[in-house]
Amino acid sequence: MTPAPAVGRRLAALAGQFELPSAAVPALEALLALGAVDPAAPTAVRDPADAVDRHVADSLVALDLRQATEARLIADIGSGAGWPGLALAAALPHVRVVLVESAVRHCRYLRRAVEASGLDNVAVVHARAEDWPQGIGAHDLVTARAVAALPVLCEYAAPLLAEGGSLVAWKGAVSEEEAADGRAAAEQVGLAPLEVRSVAPFPGARDRTLHVFGKIGATPSRFPRRPGMATKRPLSAARAASVG
Repeated sequence: MTPAPAVGRRLAALAGQFELPSAAVPALEALLALGAVDPAAPTAVRDPADAVDRHVADSLVALDLRQATEARLIADIGSGAGWPGLALAAALPHVRVVLVESAVRHCRYLRRAVEASGLDNVAVVHARAEDWPQGIGAHDLVTARAVAALPVLCEYAAPLLAEGGSLVAWKGAVSEEEAADGRAAAEQVGLAPLEVRSVAPFPGARDRTLHVFGKIGATPSRFPRRPGMATKRPLSAARAASVG
């Protein structure tokens, strides 16, 4: 399936807005085409006319952050259909992007997506973020889109980051409770909140934010906890207060 001319025009506009390399547009076109026809694509947004905004544009907003443009090794955790990792790989061909995904069927799709796009700076890893010893301390950027609550993401990301690295989490509206728990979790794993940036990747987009955390110190050796514990017993402001 070839995306409609309107999709091509939208991709061209995004290429101009974010100063994408010339090879990025055909790679992104191929990804949108595959997502439209592959029955295993793990997304409800299949129509390229919608996906070009809801996946591609929504991913590329991270390019307004220096943490993304200065990265050299990115781990996209809970990668699912590959966004934002694949879009950032297309935009930043000098950057190595690792798509970390725990579901084997999603990994199979991701490998097809990498092949279809021709992106040679992407690897797919079948693992849980908290059970990937090869990734510990190796990355200067961890990305996560529609994966988990902020305290869970902080616990997933911190062990994977080198000191000075960053977590960028794509979120919708975040409650004050989740934000407070995120700050508390960050403190426990060696991160600090740096910025919450409101973004509008496409017309009509609402309540979209990028939450940026920086790794400012070593992550305690008790992290990562065993698989599943971050979601079963998430770090929180209340738990931190009771421990203190």
